[in-house]
Amino acid sequence: MPDPVRTPYSQLDQIPDRDPQETAEWRESVDAVTKAAGPQRADYLMRRALEHTARNEGSALPQLLESDYVNTIPTADEPEFPGDEAMEARITAWNRWNAAAMVTRGSRFGVGGHIATFASAAWLYETGFNHFFRGKEGDGSGDQLYIQGHASPGIYARAFLDGRLSEQQLDNFRQEAGGNGLPSYPHPRRLPWLWEFPTVSMGLGPLSAIYQARFNRYLQGRGIKDTSASHVWAFLGDGEMDEPESTAALALAGREGLDNLTFVINCNLQRLDGPVRANFKIVQELEAQFRAAGWNVVKSLWGSAWDELFQLDTTGALVRRLRQVPDAQFQTYQTRDAAYIREHFFGAEPALAELAKLLTDAKIAECFHTARGGHEARKVYAAYKAAVEFKGAPTVILAQTVKGYTLGPGFESKNANHQMKKLSGKEFRAMRDLLDLPIPDSQLDEELVPYGHPGADSAEIRYLQERRAELGGPAPARRIHASAALPEPEERAFKALYKGSGKQEMATTMAFVRLVKDLMRDKQTGKRWVPIVPDEARTFGMESLFPSAGIYSPKGQTYEPVDRDQLMYYKEATDGQILNEGITEAGAMADFIAAASSYATHGEPMIPFYIFYSMFGWQRTADQMWQLADQLGKGFIVGATAGRTTLTGEGLQHADGHSHLIASTNPASLNYDPAFAYEIAVIVKDGLRRMYGPDAEDVFYYLTVYNEPKVQPAMPEGVEEGIVKGLYRFKEAEGATDKAPRTQLLASGTAIHWALEAQRILAEEWDVAADVWSATSWGELRRDALECDAARLKGEDRVPYVTRALAGAEGPVVAVSDWMRAVPDQIAPWVEQDWVSIGTDGFGLSDTREAARRHFGVDPQSVVVQVLAALSRRGEVKAETVKEAAEKYGL
Repeated sequence: MPDPVRTPYSQLDQIPDRDPQETAEWRESVDAVTKAAGPQRADYLMRRALEHTARNEGSALPQLLESDYVNTIPTADEPEFPGDEAMEARITAWNRWNAAAMVTRGSRFGVGGHIATFASAAWLYETGFNHFFRGKEGDGSGDQLYIQGHASPGIYARAFLDGRLSEQQLDNFRQEAGGNGLPSYPHPRRLPWLWEFPTVSMGLGPLSAIYQARFNRYLQGRGIKDTSASHVWAFLGDGEMDEPESTAALALAGREGLDNLTFVINCNLQRLDGPVRANFKIVQELEAQFRAAGWNVVKSLWGSAWDELFQLDTTGALVRRLRQVPDAQFQTYQTRDAAYIREHFFGAEPALAELAKLLTDAKIAECFHTARGGHEARKVYAAYKAAVEFKGAPTVILAQTVKGYTLGPGFESKNANHQMKKLSGKEFRAMRDLLDLPIPDSQLDEELVPYGHPGADSAEIRYLQERRAELGGPAPARRIHASAALPEPEERAFKALYKGSGKQEMATTMAFVRLVKDLMRDKQTGKRWVPIVPDEARTFGMESLFPSAGIYSPKGQTYEPVDRDQLMYYKEATDGQILNEGITEAGAMADFIAAASSYATHGEPMIPFYIFYSMFGWQRTADQMWQLADQLGKGFIVGATAGRTTLTGEGLQHADGHSHLIASTNPASLNYDPAFAYEIAVIVKDGLRRMYGPDAEDVFYYLTVYNEPKVQPAMPEGVEEGIVKGLYRFKEAEGATDKAPRTQLLASGTAIHWALEAQRILAEEWDVAADVWSATSWGELRRDALECDAARLKGEDRVPYVTRALAGAEGPVVAVSDWMRAVPDQIAPWVEQDWVSIGTDGFGLSDTREAARRHFGVDPQSVVVQVLAALSRRGEVKAETVKEAAEKYGL
């Protein structure tokens, strides 16, 4: 890290000095040490003093953000290793071999794979599997493991040894193979019995791990499940920490003291194309970052071979030099011979040169080529034990390794090793000899290197399985706990919306909030609702939930709220139900994912609903929406204050006309744009059935609701099926003559009101009959149509619902919404009538609703002109009529 900027002033000048003479004596002492023994000695003494003072109870001194570039836990303080090191080394050797063999064999089919990452991290995983990772067959929920995506071959290799995977499955790595394959990365949707958490969209793993640990505490605080024994482990790459999401929530974890969370960062100093910090030191940077956020930091950098060097370093020159050398240069040392290291590392100052004279070339090569803390079981065990025993803060373990370790000089620390997909026969023979595996030369086919297995009854497999049995069963593992479907909520919550709002105006945003508030009172399922909001609860009218449901806080409420004397005061509680995340849509989505998959992670189905402002859901966090789909999550995502024209005066960045288009790309998202309160009730009721009923589906719901107050009508009879499927006729034409031209107006969301006004104008001013349809889901109509198309290719006679619904409807179909035209255009291929769509394409603008709608050409008068134009093209209305209407309405 660069030296801090020195300032000419001191904050201590603001604090009275009770004894200036004593202060001066301390300064003189430090100056004397510096003069007599050098600044390094003075620095050492001061840090010793700070360390001693910080351990005193009641000390207010902050800790230093960086320590020396050495292990946190001295060798003398390492705990006794409880396992059989030789046995675990043999198991790890088999895993290394099979991971490399699997990827190499897969290269025959051109499917690729990554070898070097697991090679560097093998001991980080093996030590956890043998001694720390709790399975799901013991008490509680077990641990949650966020596996580094590129290390998946090693996890598959271990599952193969354990008898959970076959050779055929290993050979189907990165292939579907009719359901008998292995996905390239951790992917619950493709291998739901093994993987819990999708992690290879880098940065999302660390973010989700933090919120998963926090959600575990939430379940505990609310009395839903005892999660005190669950620990969250996130395995990350040092290059991955460059992703903003990787470090976005570090302060949350530190602030809430999530000591049920451990990050293990594999610091092999390489990203995908080269050094992580070529001219700097990534370990030191990460240490400072995590310490500043309130984390406990454990560095495991050097293997035991370094002990002799540190003992010989009586001047501190070695430690000082290690801190000076940038990462890219250290990678170079790893690939060069002892002579180069003597000259370029030890030759930097006389004290180091003298130390090097005491070392053999073999010793130097061992230390600089292979001896890393992340490659030794004892070092890793000591770090993990320190992590799980530390209380009051999360822990990050910075474990230094060599990328491509044991794969030979062609792989180790090479910038290109992330893209190297196979070993040659010669490299496999060298690897076999290094790992001391009993695989004869006769089996080392250049193209089809064999998998290795010591035998189902071998000592290695018995040891592996005994360790896992003691820790609660296999890991990683995903389990769908045997639990009954959630009971249906009482009907009265839905009936309140079915009957409409009478003469009172109510925005659909408020209708949704009222519905959920009533559902949260349900005696059987109310406690399972998890309201999630990123700091705009009052915008959505949710402040009434504050005093009744409470906002979750692990500390409760340690202050008197400024609005305590008001009915809807700001209430925090350890058993609070609301997750109010502040201004972080990414954090809110991570909350949602943890809650949405709780049915599998903890055997406790929860019903999260995440309500966000305008476009700041899908646009900001669409990658997390995919993560949610991958993780088979369930719940309701609500885009409030939706549409491009309902946000009066908000301007370009807030006017959302495209979220439904983004949402349509996610196969697990069922997307609805309801127009009325009763439609919301029907959709939510159906969603609860589909996601939490007897035949639960792995889907989630996206609803858009609006902030435009309107009178909410009562639900007509017989429309429930159409609401769920996506389309029903809301109001037939009236007021036109019998011979009047006819058209069909399809509208979603708030646009239904423009269509209804256009219906009136068309009848009264132009003698055109228009039926108005409520299109509750363009996306579900399209999904059904695509399924019908696929079925017809198989010989089935299926007609899409949208085609059937509109069958016999006269005239052109004109679709209108507060979204860009591509949203309703999704169904155009299956509409047999002439098709016209109008929408809000382009940027938003700051203006009134009326002006914005006129600008985009979606206001009632614009709809009227579009209908007349469509009828004109059919010869049912004169062309002059279109021009007349446009002039009349000033278009």
